[in-house]
Amino acid sequence: MTEARTVTLPSGVEVPALGQGTWRMGDDPARRAEEIAALRRGIDLGMTLIDTAEMYGSGASEELVGEAIRGRRGDVFLVSKVLPSHADSAGTAEACRASLRRLGTDRIDLYLLHWRGGVPLHETVDALESLVADGSIGAWGVSNFDVSDLADLPEGARPQTDQVLYNLTRRGPEYDLLPRCRELAVPVMAYSPVEQGRLLGHQALAAVADAHTVTPAQVALAWVLRRDDVIAIPKASTTAHVEENRAALDLRLTDDDLGALDAAFPPPRRKQPLDIL
Repeated sequence: MTEARTVTLPSGVEVPALGQGTWRMGDDPARRAEEIAALRRGIDLGMTLIDTAEMYGSGASEELVGEAIRGRRGDVFLVSKVLPSHADSAGTAEACRASLRRLGTDRIDLYLLHWRGGVPLHETVDALESLVADGSIGAWGVSNFDVSDLADLPEGARPQTDQVLYNLTRRGPEYDLLPRCRELAVPVMAYSPVEQGRLLGHQALAAVADAHTVTPAQVALAWVLRRDDVIAIPKASTTAHVEENRAALDLRLTDDDLGALDAAFPPPRRKQPLDIL
């Protein structure tokens, strides 16, 4: 197993290129122990960036993460998100305090605006900067922001990441968003990098997987991880799935592999609306 690769945020902080997502984790009490074990196994394997949100299970995911990282907070880079409906001056601070309680910590390393809503961006950014100043969060970023949304951020505001839907079947960001984020030196964080499993039966993906004696999911994940400015946050609810995801970091796709995948999943030729799940 190779050493886990990192991506550098604008602040200079290095985070794992492969983290762990938690959307829909914590919803089923019968799976709680298994999900906690999966997150802890991921930490053991260097997948120490854990992404959650107040929206996920109305806080249930944050509570699960809090239990999983208990006693290991120093090992983890913790990401959570504020809902746009809470993103005014008072609401952002209140939402952050609630997330901190559920997570059982006094600091969120990276706090994202989940998507753009009706609150003026300057008000949200001011609220986020206040949370940085008082130590409640280490830094802030955005999620589901397209190029035009990034352009509307207040002058001088610099998010640490833009978390967006990006995978083989959702390649729209390659046309303009990924290039713009590279210009800004803002890494993209890719959620649902294997399209929640829906793309895994594709013949082209299976052919590349067979050639490397790996799984289609590992190929799809390695494809996202081929870029040095993208962080992937797949969800895995079992330790076996976590270990499968971690092995994707060691998979190097060849030019022929990439060509075959481009033929099956063509890159965008024009601007596309940003997909959101």
